[in-house]
Amino acid sequence: MASLHFQATIEINNANPYVLITPAQAYSLKSNWRKAMPVIVQINGRPEKPWHINMMPKGDGSFYLYLHGDVRKASGTVVGDTVMVDVSFDESYEGGPQHRMPPWFREALQNNTKARSAWNNLSPSRHKEILRYFSWLKSEEAQKRNVEKAIFVLSGNEGRFMGRDWKDGE
Repeated sequence: MASLHFQATIEINNANPYVLITPAQAYSLKSNWRKAMPVIVQINGRPEKPWHINMMPKGDGSFYLYLHGDVRKASGTVVGDTVMVDVSFDESYEGGPQHRMPPWFREALQNNTKARSAWNNLSPSRHKEILRYFSWLKSEEAQKRNVEKAIFVLSGNEGRFMGRDWKDGE
C-alpha cells in the first residue's frame, strides 16, 4: 500500500483547514485518480487510529486534504502549524451505494421487470442517491408512497420523483 510521510503547513480554504497534496504525491497514492480520493490520515502521529477522509480534487491534479476538527484536536494543531502528515490510500474503500436496498423496494423491483431493468441501467451515483433517500424514510406510509413513485417513473412513465423530472425510466 502506497503511503506518504511529509511535512506541510495547515492552510485554510473558505474556513476549511487543509494540507495540499501535490499532483506527484496524489499520483503516488493512486495513479490517475480524478474524483474524491478515500485516504486514511494521521497528523503528527494522531489520532492513534488513523482517520478516514476523502481528499478533494483541486482540478489541477492536486488534492485538498481537509482536516476534520477531530483530527486537529487529537493532534493539537491549528491553521498555520507545520505538521508531519501520514496519508495512505484507503484500501478498505468500496465504491457504490452506502445504504442497503430496503426489502420493500427490492420486492417492488422484483415484481416489475421494466422498472428493474431501468434500475439496473441507472448510474451508480443515482443508485446511491435513491438508496440514501430511502434510508431516511421511517413510516410505512412514506415508504409505500415513495416506492410507488419510484416504480412508476422507473417503469418508463413521465413524472417527478426526488425533485427531478423522469422520462423513459431515467
